[in-house]
Amino acid sequence: MLKCRTAWKKLAPLARNSSTVCRQNVTKAGLNNGRTPVFVPAAHMSSGLPGGGGDNLKYALLVGAAAVGSLAYAYHIVKEDHRRYQERLAEISSRSQKATTEKSATSIQPVKATETKDVTEPETKTPPSPEEPSPPTPVTEAAAANEATELSAVDTIPASPKLPPHAPYLLIGGGTASFAAARSIRARDPGAKVLIVTEEPDLPYMRPPLSKELWFSDDPSVTETLRFKQWNGKERSIYFQPPSFYISPEDLESAENGGVAVLTGKKVVQMDVRGNKVKLDDDTEISYDKCLIATGGVPRNLQVIDRAGEEVMGRTTLFRKIEDFRLLDKVSRNAKSITIIGGGFLGSELACALGRRSTESGLEVIQMFPEKGNMGKVLPEYLSNWTTEKVKKEGVKVISEALVKSVTLKDDKLEIQLKDGRLVRTDHIVAAVGLEPNVDLAKSAGLEVDSDFGGYRVNAELQARSNIWVAGDAACFYDIRLGRRRVEHHDHAVVSGRLAGENMTGASKPYWHQSMFWSDLGPDVGYEAIGIVDSSLPTVGVFAKATAKDTPKAATEESGTGIRSESETEDTAMSPVASQAPVPAVEHKDDYGKGVIFYLRDKVVVGIILWNVFNRMPIARKIIKDGEQHADLNEVAKLFNIHED
Repeated sequence: MLKCRTAWKKLAPLARNSSTVCRQNVTKAGLNNGRTPVFVPAAHMSSGLPGGGGDNLKYALLVGAAAVGSLAYAYHIVKEDHRRYQERLAEISSRSQKATTEKSATSIQPVKATETKDVTEPETKTPPSPEEPSPPTPVTEAAAANEATELSAVDTIPASPKLPPHAPYLLIGGGTASFAAARSIRARDPGAKVLIVTEEPDLPYMRPPLSKELWFSDDPSVTETLRFKQWNGKERSIYFQPPSFYISPEDLESAENGGVAVLTGKKVVQMDVRGNKVKLDDDTEISYDKCLIATGGVPRNLQVIDRAGEEVMGRTTLFRKIEDFRLLDKVSRNAKSITIIGGGFLGSELACALGRRSTESGLEVIQMFPEKGNMGKVLPEYLSNWTTEKVKKEGVKVISEALVKSVTLKDDKLEIQLKDGRLVRTDHIVAAVGLEPNVDLAKSAGLEVDSDFGGYRVNAELQARSNIWVAGDAACFYDIRLGRRRVEHHDHAVVSGRLAGENMTGASKPYWHQSMFWSDLGPDVGYEAIGIVDSSLPTVGVFAKATAKDTPKAATEESGTGIRSESETEDTAMSPVASQAPVPAVEHKDDYGKGVIFYLRDKVVVGIILWNVFNRMPIARKIIKDGEQHADLNEVAKLFNIHED
């Protein structure tokens, strides 16, 4: 076709020139006769040069022959191109069939479409058996790679199962909040089709046991089974539901009765709010009617560790997921020393868990933090100091008022240099210094991020847009009693996820429920808290002597669950009759066996900690909801019956 076009470009100027010359001849003939010619002989209509008619005829024949030749040559070129195109298609087809035949003979374990977890995980290659063909030689592999490159635009083998192009309810994130929302949606809309998209390779699971009960399991395979015994001795899994509870994503669209599908190992990277659709990290697009963002958060790290390089980061764990639990369990069985940086809930729980293991294996467990005592940002100073002594008794070396200056790797040991000159040598670091809400979708979605608390800013109904809700750690919500807040606890994830699910189905309920959180320092010491618990606030503590019933273990034996928030309801508490017995004096001022700590703001109770007092949270919730000033908090403490044996 290119040659034909070139020939035409050469002939076109000649044709235009000949036509011009012909018009000039006609004009000259008219002028010579002194009048406009009525009839022009055919010879003078030639497109040839001026002259006799015979010359013009020869030139016309020459031009005609050239045109016919050009057309014939163009036809030949087109025909040859078509033939080569057909041969190429036949070759590609034969290669495709050959590749399919070779693939079918290779030993690859099939993916079960009925198990949601397996749907999105990459196929696992198994070594060939004696009866199977040998792996291809390097030469064959190179040829196959080149062939795959050539055919990539034509012969592409799909790497993942077909995903639903549309989900009526799309839940971004596979944690507690998403699962609670899915369950709530299905409860109100039994035929609902719910799709959960999560980066993690696991089905929805609860995180608290990762730093609590799993560490006290006697099962050597606990990292694989992820089953644990609660303090009451009952066994359960960290997964909310078994795989059989879910349907596969590719079956969601055709499911007659709806269901919940989980798309694992996929990340939502972009959100089109106007188009009601999201884009995954593999460029797949899924549209939705209603969407929940429950992306949780990512663990923070110390800047000095971030800047220390890959060698230091390779020996640092940012504890959050199942894989982090498995890694730290393995490290604790092989390392001689582990240092936990952070004195909050997570850091103190892991310190106690590893401390108990140290008595059996000789592992050195160090915990350091900038505060004066454990959980110094939450507990009043006297109770923080008491907790620190409790942690030390668990076999932990506590270094308080520690500010990390630098971390380096020297002689196969991590050296932690503190700002006051102290030096700590260790094998592994666990950074438990807080959580950063995951707001990666804020920019593409045009959603507002709260500048004070972080997280997506939502209203009291957890709405960010008319058809977008946010729940869990990533939600900065308006608390109708305590103002704008963001909470990072399991019970809040349950409650906010449940409420978001209800509102996605038309409930239009505000967030009025005060979620609680709890922390256990082993089976003997634990507490539950609600509201704003900040050690910078004024506090009033009322304590009593503890009995054998006042432990986390005894509390779970009574309630039947180790995840105590699951027994919480949104019902208004019916306060029990307060004990009329006089308040007995505490024999030892440092014996904080059990008690109630009230946190005050403008003389109103805004937070309560129940120290080794369990199953009384509805009472605490009602006190905060009432928002009244109390002249004598000792009388209020009687509502919790802490002085009864």
